[in-house]
Amino acid sequence: MKPTLILFLVILGSYKAFAQIDTTSYPTERQEIRELMGHRKPDVPIDCNDFIAVGPKGDISFSHQQWQGAQAKEKAVFKSVRPIPGHEFIRIYEGKMAVVNFLANVQLVVDGHDVNLKVRRLEVYHKTSSGWCRVAGQGTEVDEKLFPVKTN
Repeated sequence: MKPTLILFLVILGSYKAFAQIDTTSYPTERQEIRELMGHRKPDVPIDCNDFIAVGPKGDISFSHQQWQGAQAKEKAVFKSVRPIPGHEFIRIYEGKMAVVNFLANVQLVVDGHDVNLKVRRLEVYHKTSSGWCRVAGQGTEVDEKLFPVKTN
């Protein structure tokens, strides 16, 4: 019985070690991604040529131009997307690929009306010879009545 308990505790401990989020490797790349996210402006392109996005209603765009067209069709204009500090998780793979999950305050105008909401974003970035660019993105509005956002 005692060896079985010890084996169970070793397996449980090793599982927890593997489940940790790596927040220290590739510090330069992490900082580059944070700067890209923090200085995002509507007129500064951050998307790769093969960018793919899923819109709030499940629509798929296969380029930045298609994504802009989908937003225009919905009469939506993004004013700002600001990441909330402490709610971002950046995973870097081999120094050339990044998967970023973050919470953002989003301000937009929809059909002439100002809208402020919190959105959980999942974005994928690729590092090219000219720097980082976004290859994929999708956002989900956070229902703060069901899932209140806690500040750190």
